[in-house]
Amino acid sequence: MARDKNAQRTLRIIAGTWRGRRLSFPAGTSVRPTPDRVRETLFNWLGARIEGARCLDLYAGTGMLGLEALSRGARDVSFVERNRKLARHLGEQLGMLAGNGRVVCEEVEAFMRRRPELPFDFVFVDPPYVTPVEPVIGALAPFMAPDALIYVERAATDGLPDADGLCWQQTGRAGAVCFGLARLDGTPEQPA
Repeated sequence: MARDKNAQRTLRIIAGTWRGRRLSFPAGTSVRPTPDRVRETLFNWLGARIEGARCLDLYAGTGMLGLEALSRGARDVSFVERNRKLARHLGEQLGMLAGNGRVVCEEVEAFMRRRPELPFDFVFVDPPYVTPVEPVIGALAPFMAPDALIYVERAATDGLPDADGLCWQQTGRAGAVCFGLARLDGTPEQPA
């Protein structure tokens, strides 16, 4: 059976308040959603730490990482996506779910030039595989709360980056994807 390239595709929220909800995302984009198995592993690693957390979903695409975080109790998520079609659709999904977040339609590099109003507890970095992640990782320190973690996803053939100050806490591989959770040395100290 031939697939219609313009048909809406769907992804499933794995756990939390919206568990089992199927959310659509527009066809005709070069988006590569994080597989269910990888999302499940990531959120198992995060456990209860996600509850009440502020998250930043860079290169949001379908927004499934941030939406899964909201479903599992994150306080809010900022989604950054440059593709207007994806950003508009993500905003519609967020509104339909009544999720606490905002969608910023711009290049990640432009977003990173501004200071955040409040620091983030988790940052999801999952760009197209051809996009180098080291420059973004190098600019994250002002965006991160004490003890914040960064999630990075890459092609298994490329491996995870060995950026300065990146300390891998956990790593995994599923099929053609490698992924990991890291701390960034030099993140702000806990206030006294």
